[in-house]
Amino acid sequence: MAHKKLFIPGPVDVRPDVLAAMAVPMFGHRSKDASALQRAISEKLQRVFQTKEQILLSTSSGSGLMEGAIRSFTKERAAVFSVGAFGKRWYEMAVMNGKPADLFEVPQGDPTLPEAVEAALATGKYDTFTITHNETSSGVMNPVGAIAEVRRRYPDVLWLMDAVSSMGGTPIPVDELGVDCCITSSQKALALPPGLAACSVTPRAIERGRTVKERGFYFDMVQLYDFIFKKDFQYPSTPTLSHMTALNLQLDLMLSVGLESYWQRHEENMRLTRQWAAKHFQLLVDEAYASRTVTVVHNTRNLVIGDLNKALGERGYQIANGYGDLKDKTFRIAHMGWRTREELEGLFGHMEEIIGLK
Repeated sequence: MAHKKLFIPGPVDVRPDVLAAMAVPMFGHRSKDASALQRAISEKLQRVFQTKEQILLSTSSGSGLMEGAIRSFTKERAAVFSVGAFGKRWYEMAVMNGKPADLFEVPQGDPTLPEAVEAALATGKYDTFTITHNETSSGVMNPVGAIAEVRRRYPDVLWLMDAVSSMGGTPIPVDELGVDCCITSSQKALALPPGLAACSVTPRAIERGRTVKERGFYFDMVQLYDFIFKKDFQYPSTPTLSHMTALNLQLDLMLSVGLESYWQRHEENMRLTRQWAAKHFQLLVDEAYASRTVTVVHNTRNLVIGDLNKALGERGYQIANGYGDLKDKTFRIAHMGWRTREELEGLFGHMEEIIGLK
C-alpha cells in the first residue's frame, strides 16, 4: 500500500523511530520490566496532563475509557453536553449501559457555553457531567476554563472530559480545571498508532465508583485503579506492550523538545490552516473556539470531496470529508502530531492546483 501523508483527524503519521519502537521483542506483561515501563509512562503522562492524580492505561480506543467512566462514575444521572457526533457518543454510552442521562446539544460549529452548564447543574438533578474538550466532527474546542468556574460551584458533581483529540496538542491543566476523569488516546496529538488509551482519575471519582453497582468488567475504572497499586503498575488484562514501548519513546521526544514547543507547533499549524481556509473558503468555527488539532472548512465551492481526495491521493496526500451531518458540506484538515509548516504548505499547494485556485 502506497503511503499517503495523513491530514485526517486520526490516525496520524507516526515518526519512524517511534514506529520502530513497537517492533521490540516481547517481554512478560507480569514482569518487573512491564511494571517499570507502565510506571514511567504514567509519570510522564502526568506532566502532559498537568496532573498529580493517577494515570490509567487501557488497551482500547478512547471510547473504551469513555464508556468505562460514564458507567463507573454515574450513580444518579448524567448531563451530557455535545458539540458534535463524538460528544453525543457519551449520551449513547450512558443509555446503552442503563445510566439515566440527558443530552444538551448545540448547533454544529457552536461551543458548549458555561451558561448552559450552569443551567443544567443548578437543577440539582445531576451527579456527573461530560464535556468534549475538542470535537473533531465540528472543529470546536470548548471553553473549559470558563466551564471550570461554573463547576466549582457544584463540587459534588463529577466532571468527565473527552480530550481524545486534543491532549498533547494544547495545554490542558487537568488539576487546575478540576476534571475528575480526563481521557485521551494514542492516535491523535500523541502521534502513535491507534490502540492505546489513557486517562487521569481523581480519588473522589474512585470513591464514588465504589458505590456504583454494575460497573462492568473490562472497563471497571475502580478495578483498574486498585489493580495498579496492588500489583505494582500491572493491569488486570494483558496490555499492549508494543504501544507502551512506543509511547514511552514518544513522551521522551515530546519532553525533550519541551511541551510548550510541542503545543506551540499545533497553535502555529492551526493558524496557518485557518488563514489558508479563510482565503479560499469559509471556516465553520469562530476563532475563539477553534480547535488546535483539526480545522473544519465549509465546502463553499461545492467540491466533490471524494474526487478531491482521490486526486490528492495520487499525489500522496489525504484529508478528511466532513463527519455525519457535515459530510460533503465540509472537509477537515488535521494538523496534529509532528506535522510541520512545510508539509501543510505542500498540501495547500496541491489542493490549489487540483481545484484551480489562484
